[in-house]
Amino acid sequence: MTASILALSLAACGSDDVGSGLSGSLPGAGASSQEVAMTAWLAGMNDAHPGVLVSYDPVGSGTGREMFLNSAILFAGSDAAMSEEELEKGRDRCFGGEVVELPLYISPIAVAYNLPGLGAEHLNLTPETLAGIFNGDITTWDDPAIVETNPDVELPGTEIVPVNRSDDSGTTENFTEYLAEAAGEAWPHEPGETWPISGTQSGTQTSGVVTTMQAAEGTIGYVDAAQVPDDLGTVAVGVGEEFVPFSPEAAAAVVDVSPPAEDATDLRLTIDLARDTSESGTYPIVLISYTIACSRYESEQDAENVRALLSYIASEEGQTRTADPSVAGSAPISEDLRSRVTAAIDQITVA
Repeated sequence: MTASILALSLAACGSDDVGSGLSGSLPGAGASSQEVAMTAWLAGMNDAHPGVLVSYDPVGSGTGREMFLNSAILFAGSDAAMSEEELEKGRDRCFGGEVVELPLYISPIAVAYNLPGLGAEHLNLTPETLAGIFNGDITTWDDPAIVETNPDVELPGTEIVPVNRSDDSGTTENFTEYLAEAAGEAWPHEPGETWPISGTQSGTQTSGVVTTMQAAEGTIGYVDAAQVPDDLGTVAVGVGEEFVPFSPEAAAAVVDVSPPAEDATDLRLTIDLARDTSESGTYPIVLISYTIACSRYESEQDAENVRALLSYIASEEGQTRTADPSVAGSAPISEDLRSRVTAAIDQITVA
C-alpha cells in the first residue's frame, strides 16, 4: 500500500459502523487534483459510516479511469469526462448498466510562477501570451507581451521555463482546452490529456509539477489551485477587458454560464465549459473533476456504499467542507446541480 493510499484509507477507517449498518471496503482512485478534497470527504464519510473502509489513490485521471474500467476500484475521480470508447467499455464493467459521471469537484486551475521578490500580487497575462509562453514562443519574463499588460511591474530578464504534467492528466486536458479555445492560433495544438510538446520540464501528478517549479526560478506551470504553495505567484488571466485572478466565486461563475455537454444524460452530468467567455468576473481555466461510478454493481453492499459516499460528497455539508480555503477552496455546486446529482445517485442499484 502506497503512502498516499494509506493516508486516505486511514481517514475513513473505523471498527464498527454505528447506526448506519453499512460495512465493507470502497476503493477508489484517480485525479490527483481531488486529493485534498477527497481526504476531507473521506473523513466526513467516516463520521457517518465508520464501518466502511474507503480509500482513494491519487494516481491521475487516466490511470483512475483505466482502473475503474478494469474493475480494480469501485469509483474513480477524473478531470475529464469519459470518451465514447470508454463509455462502451463501461457498460460491461457496470454489469449492463451505465457509467455515472457527476461534477462534484469544481476548482480553478491556477497558472503559477516562481519569480521571488517580484512585488506583484498577480501577473496579468492574456490567453495569447499564455499560449506563447507554453508553446515556447515567449522565452523571457521581460518579453514585450508580458510588459504590456504589467506596466507597473519590474520584470526580470530571467528565462521562462514552462513546466507541464508528465503523466496523462485531466488537468492537462482542461488547460489545453482553454488554450485552444481562448488563444486561437497562438496555440497550434489539439487539446488532450498528454502534453503535446516534447523536451519540456515536467513533473508527475500535481505534486511533481509543484516540486519541479519550486526547484528553479523562472518556472511557470498549471496546477490545481488548492495545491499552490505560498512561495509561488499566480496569474490573473485576461477575460474580455479585465484580468481575473482565480477564486472559487470566479470558477463558479464560469460554470453558471456554461451549457451541458452535447452527450450529457441524466446519469452523465457533463458540462461544456465556456473557455472563451468574455463574461465579467469569470475565471475560465476551470477544472471540473467528475466522480465516476456505475449505475449497477454486483452486490447490494457495493451499491449502498457508493450511494452513501456520493451522497455525502454532493451534500451541502460535503461541498461546504471542501470550499473552505484552508481545505481545498473549491466552488460548491449549485442547488439545481445538487438536485440533478441526487436524482442520478438514486438510480445506482444492484445488477
